Amino acid sequence: MSVKDNAVNLDKLQVKPEDFQKVGADEKQSEVIQRESLSAWRDAWERLRKNKLAMTSLSVLVLIVLASIVGPMLSPYDDRTNDLLSTNLPPSAEHWFGTDDLGRDMFVRTWMGARISLIIGLAAAMIDLMIGVIYGGIMGYFGGRVDEIMNKFSEILYSIPYLLVTILLLVVLEPSITTIIIALCVTGWINMSWIVRGEMLQLKNREFVLASRSMGAGAGRLLFRHLLPNAVGPIIVTLTLTVPSAIFSEAFLSFLGLGVQAPQASLGSMIESALTGWMYYPWRMLFPAGLISLIMLAFNLFGDGLRDALDPKLKK
Repeated sequence: MSVKDNAVNLDKLQVKPEDFQKVGADEKQSEVIQRESLSAWRDAWERLRKNKLAMTSLSVLVLIVLASIVGPMLSPYDDRTNDLLSTNLPPSAEHWFGTDDLGRDMFVRTWMGARISLIIGLAAAMIDLMIGVIYGGIMGYFGGRVDEIMNKFSEILYSIPYLLVTILLLVVLEPSITTIIIALCVTGWINMSWIVRGEMLQLKNREFVLASRSMGAGAGRLLFRHLLPNAVGPIIVTLTLTVPSAIFSEAFLSFLGLGVQAPQASLGSMIESALTGWMYYPWRMLFPAGLISLIMLAFNLFGDGLRDALDPKLKK
C-alpha cells in the first residue's frame, strides 16, 4: 500500500479533535512507578532485615535474654540449695540439665549464670560506650596537641597487661560483680575511643560542620549535635562487638577464680567448676559452655550484619 493510499484512508476516518481527551499531570504521574523515599535508618533496617543470618542471630539473642529471665522460674529448684543425695545426676525429666557436684539444679544455675554474664557484659559495654565516645570525640574534634596528649595516654594505658590490671583491682577491692565491671572498663573503652576519634577526624572538616561553625555554633554543640550523630553507625557496631568481648573476659576471669564468687555463678565459673569431672559428667560443662559459645557467636554475627547494614559503601 502506497503513502497516497494511507493518506486517503486517514481522511475517511474523519478524526476530530474532540474525539481526544486531554491527560492532566495527575494521570501522567499515576502511571509512573515511584519508590518510597527512605531515611538512612529505615534503609539500614531494610538491609538488615534482608540479612537472614543477622536476623536469626538477633532472634537467638532475644530468646536467650528472655530465657535468662523466665528460665529459673520454670523450675521448682533454686540455684543455691545443696542436695547431697542428688549429686551429679544426668539430665532427666526432674532435672532438665542434670545436677552439679553439690546437687544443685543445672538448668536453674545455667540460666542464672547467663543472666549474670549478660548483666556484666552489657553494663561494661555501656560504660565503655560513654567513656569512649566522650574521650574519642574530644580527641578527634580538637586535634593538635590535645589529640596527641590524649592519644598517648590511651596508648600507654592500652599497653599495660589487661590481666595484671584486673588482678590488682580484684586484690585491692572485694571481688564482686561491680568490681568485675570496673576491671573490664579500665581499658575496655580505649577501642571505642579510637573508633570515635577516627570518625571525628573524617567529619569535622565537612561542609555542614563548617557551616554550623560559621553560624556561631560552639564546640559542644558541634560535637554532640552534628558530629556524634553522624558517627552513630560505627559506634553501634562497635558496641555490639564489645558485649561478647566483655562476656568472654568475665568468663575468663571466673575460670581463673577471679570472677563471680560463690554462691553466685556465672557461665565462666560453672565451666571452671565442671572442669574436674568433665569426662565423667560432661553435661556439667556442655550446657554452660554451649550457651556462652552461642551467645558470643550470635553477638558477633549480629554485629557483622549491623555493620553491613550501616555501611553506606555497601549500597548498590
